[in-house]
Amino acid sequence: MRIAVTGSSGLIGSALSRSLAADGHDVVRLVRRAPVGPAEVRWDPARGTVDTAGLEGCEAVVHLAGAGIGDRRWTDSRKKELVDSRVLGTGAVARAAAALDTAPRVLVSASAIGVYGDTGDTAVDEDSPVGSGFLAELCQEWEAAADPARAAGIRTVHPRTGLVVAKGGGAWARLFPLFKAGLGGRLGDGRQFWSFIALHDEVAAIRYALDTADLSGPVNLTAPEPLTNREITAEMGRVLHRPTVAAVPESVLRLVLGELAQDVTGSQRVRPKRLLDSGFRFAFPEFAQAVTAALAE
Repeated sequence: MRIAVTGSSGLIGSALSRSLAADGHDVVRLVRRAPVGPAEVRWDPARGTVDTAGLEGCEAVVHLAGAGIGDRRWTDSRKKELVDSRVLGTGAVARAAAALDTAPRVLVSASAIGVYGDTGDTAVDEDSPVGSGFLAELCQEWEAAADPARAAGIRTVHPRTGLVVAKGGGAWARLFPLFKAGLGGRLGDGRQFWSFIALHDEVAAIRYALDTADLSGPVNLTAPEPLTNREITAEMGRVLHRPTVAAVPESVLRLVLGELAQDVTGSQRVRPKRLLDSGFRFAFPEFAQAVTAALAE
């Protein structure tokens, strides 16, 4: 199958591209620079343009591109960049897919569990209402930007991804060195739920969404049983054989991270109801398994 991928150099996109290529699929990467060879297609998400000629023949599109949520402090300009990189890019990809002579049969367009807002101790799934706040509103705009593909009859799936446990990127790329040095600890009071997923299962779930014809709309990509930050801290210490006595007060997080601290200390107890109901099985459903798998990458 010929599959177009945006964000192919990122943590998830690179792992997905390798997995697809290893199984003999023809991966077409959307790039912002001049393409090098037929396996690359030029696009400009800021301008909303895609070289649609290069997408002809693609049976599927996976759209993962977007500026990193936790890469920098949330200034007004950074928040605008976070929104624009997702909304403008998604709109461009959705319009391009809809305009092809033969439309792809599926668009998997990324989203995140931030759409639910702070859920506290309440477990939520895809049938739960969306939340409020910057991230929740960003995710809603992000998903809505794919409407041109839906209107064209393209099956559209929004993987609402949780915290990806991986050594090579994301939150755990920062956490692993701290915990290995014995400096890991809870963040805030540690009672907030963190909904995680192993990188292996993230890739497997995206591929499952590509292949499962009756799966559409929002699909939570999180392990079945989220843990609190306190529980995750203890498990990290146990797996890595390191103390976890350090703790970062919420006041310090606010001072260092600004508004982003709300996302770090906010609680999201998310369950992958649609994945499980459709028959998907996680290879690493427990947090200790996800950490061990990440260390073996």
